[in-house]
Amino acid sequence: MRLCAWRAARHESELLTRFSELGLAEPILRAVGAQGYSTPTPIQSAAIPVLLAGRDMIGIAQTGTGKTAAFVLPLLHKLAANRARPGRGQTHALVLAPTRELAAQIADAVRAYGRHLRLSATVITGGARHGPQIKALASGVDIVIATPGRLEDHMSTGALRLDKTHNVILDEADQMLDLGFMPAIRRIMAKLPAQRQTVLLSATMPEPIRELSRAFLRNAEEIAVSATARPVDSIEQRVLTVESAAKRGVLIDLLNDPAMERTLVFTRTKRGADKVCRHLAQAGLAASAIHGNKSQGQRTKALAAFRNGRVAVLVATDIAARGIDIDDVSHVINYELPNVPEAYVHRIGRTARAGKTGIAISLCDPSERGFVRDIERLTQRTLLPREDRTDGVEADTPPAGDRRRKRKTRATSKNPNRSRAAGQKDPAGQKGPARQKGNPKRKGSKAAALSNRGTASLRRPDGPTSGLARMLGA
Repeated sequence: MRLCAWRAARHESELLTRFSELGLAEPILRAVGAQGYSTPTPIQSAAIPVLLAGRDMIGIAQTGTGKTAAFVLPLLHKLAANRARPGRGQTHALVLAPTRELAAQIADAVRAYGRHLRLSATVITGGARHGPQIKALASGVDIVIATPGRLEDHMSTGALRLDKTHNVILDEADQMLDLGFMPAIRRIMAKLPAQRQTVLLSATMPEPIRELSRAFLRNAEEIAVSATARPVDSIEQRVLTVESAAKRGVLIDLLNDPAMERTLVFTRTKRGADKVCRHLAQAGLAASAIHGNKSQGQRTKALAAFRNGRVAVLVATDIAARGIDIDDVSHVINYELPNVPEAYVHRIGRTARAGKTGIAISLCDPSERGFVRDIERLTQRTLLPREDRTDGVEADTPPAGDRRRKRKTRATSKNPNRSRAAGQKDPAGQKGPARQKGNPKRKGSKAAALSNRGTASLRRPDGPTSGLARMLGA
């Protein structure tokens, strides 16, 4: 017991020494030690001294490398040294985030690292009642973590003033400064004092966005600890070429593999996320969906179930790509590739966090190959090997109503070869195709050939599906 206690004390001493070299206060160092972190990450080592010196900064680092702590730790240090309390309806520091989930994640970090400090913090986001937020702001708050829309609501009613706010941080700045957020960001920044410290952090920072950011910063130092827009090397990236009609079957085959311990599945649309989630439930897989149409309570519940392991699959739109910080996500599957290449970096960055490894698999319909090329240009990395799965798995048999609609469409087609009755001659004297009875997937049809090829390609000789190892050619 004494030996174990001595080793624990020695480890804590080494940890405190490494972080104390950055100039952080002792209560913050103790909180960092309680979280189990031993060494500052490159973005933390580079950014913390700059922020402690009071300079503006643009920080660019790969997702999952500790950017949140890189700005939270020096912010807590500065506020702890400032003994003044914020006035009524005022705040010393403002942190802006694009999504509710990311705002909640930042608030969790503030509470964890500031556990030994007497500082107040509150989250201001949509999807929650105004009353409790107004009450929290009334007496003054040291740190406000907010999304732009709800923040403007409270500013318009006078519940919050920013004229005494001297620290402002824009997390995921590339999305915050995107066209959809620009009007709100400009209005918010106009309410801040001219003498302030402004910090922008993100995994990607395209040049047009960097130009916009310069309007908000003064003599900013740019810190890029890795190549811009490159995912961490510990993520194994694969692309499977899969026809759209076969994607659901391929997804189920992947998720049935025991190696898929905790998996994020990304779709482009909210409706698509719900459809994929329902299909997985029908296949007996526990899954939840999270997107912008879900209430805050539903989103929080889905994330909690995914985090504690009650649900092994979370289907999400890009709203989750910048708001999920779960260390044990083993796989990310792009059910649909994003049409914005930067979103790909954030999506797959949900795995291989905190120094771990992960696998990212993208199901690419031939129509999405242009998206793959855009991603390769952005990340400067070829997504190989591209495994040809154009046959996929056996396509779902459409409901009877759908088959009737399709036959009706063929019968009323303007194509004379399809509209004439079986055996009837067309104007050119050619007979129409003979009518065949039985299953619409008749022998020799294209659909039957596709189905048979898919079944053969994904099954072992003894019958069961091949699983993840065969799918990836392991």
